[in-house]
Amino acid sequence: KQNRRLTTISEVRRIDKEEAINERNKLEGTHQKQDVLAGVDPCGAAVGAAVGAGTGAIIGRKMDKKAEEAAKIANAQVDKVTDINGLEAVKVTFDGGILFGFNSSALTDQSKKSLSELATILKEDTQTDIAVYGHTDKVGTRDANVRVSQNRADAVKSYLTQQGVTNGQFKFVEGKAFDEYDESKTAAENRRVEIYMYASEAMIKAAEAEAGN
Repeated sequence: KQNRRLTTISEVRRIDKEEAINERNKLEGTHQKQDVLAGVDPCGAAVGAAVGAGTGAIIGRKMDKKAEEAAKIANAQVDKVTDINGLEAVKVTFDGGILFGFNSSALTDQSKKSLSELATILKEDTQTDIAVYGHTDKVGTRDANVRVSQNRADAVKSYLTQQGVTNGQFKFVEGKAFDEYDESKTAAENRRVEIYMYASEAMIKAAEAEAGN
């Protein structure tokens, strides 16, 4: 088994700060949340208002528990991240070489075991929204890598739903090809699938009620 790692970083995806702010403002119809950081995750429920500190703390505890459970999964790298609402979320990354054979979107037996364990966590709380992103190296054309990365993201989603994860929890399933290639990492490290767990609108509303917001 490979070593598992749990980190506490807020950077998920290197997106432009202004783009994140503009998208948030479109969803809310307001100019709140101008402090959106450049590294926040572009995922997040369109809640239409700023989320209170009490609500955030409740959701943070939920995500802490999910991160701790996910860190026990073999071959999973787990990071605590931040969504567009400023709420804690969880990113689980699997090396593409562990999940799939070369240039293939067929899951390996080893990957199925790890994904089955992740499915157990995802099924525990259907108010958790999910995003799945496939990434590749730079070998071959962009079109070919888009197909491979999309097929791999679809394969992961399909297997998770087969394990009982609710289809409606999946908000994004997308192949990124090498659009987010990290030059500081090896080609093998860039071949990966990222699975995000973050608060749905229903989870936020429930947390607001619990916090008395």
